[in-house]
Amino acid sequence: MMIAGGLMVGGFLLNVILTAALHPSGEEDDHPAIFTEYADSSGWIAVHLGQFIGVLVTLGGLLLLYRVLRGTDESALVARLAAAAAVATAAIWAVLQGLDGVGLKQAVDSWASASGAEKRIRFANAETVRWLEWGFQSYFRILLGLTLALFGTAILTGRRVAGWLGWTALAAGVCSVIFGVDVGYSGLASGLQDVLGVAVFVLVLIFAIGVLVTGVRGRSRRHS
Repeated sequence: MMIAGGLMVGGFLLNVILTAALHPSGEEDDHPAIFTEYADSSGWIAVHLGQFIGVLVTLGGLLLLYRVLRGTDESALVARLAAAAAVATAAIWAVLQGLDGVGLKQAVDSWASASGAEKRIRFANAETVRWLEWGFQSYFRILLGLTLALFGTAILTGRRVAGWLGWTALAAGVCSVIFGVDVGYSGLASGLQDVLGVAVFVLVLIFAIGVLVTGVRGRSRRHS
């Protein structure tokens, strides 16, 4: 469990640092302005590769947590569903990062270097890629929320781990699902997403640190 928590915390922090420090930011749905920022970003592809790795590491921690939660009691089925949801989340995350980290970059670069009538065509192409990103972002958030909610439920029913961790994961999952649904309707920027983004950030961080601390304490007790 300590390794699971370590992977979750490490992957989470890697993703947060890359996003906050190196990812261009702005009004996400103001496409001319944000596309210009993306085109000017020399580290775009590398940053998204780092984000891809960070989230996969975090999901790997959840899969290790599954090994703690699996068993023969009533939580076993829920734990297996949680692990399957984590794998599905990793798959859609790979598609999303390939689309955003490579496809969108190529599209906005082509738009930025074009002129005349071609520039309008390139801009329309970039918007199409952006809208595809909306779709995958929406379903990624929903699947991530389902994964967290299922792990939270498995913790609560299995009683192998402190119950407050289960409630934390469940709350994070519900917020993430709502976030994902809102992306489908509102795009990548809305007041609701601002609030839910902070909530998911705090809850997932608390959950990851809680799993890590629980694992460290359990190891200490076994060696004492």
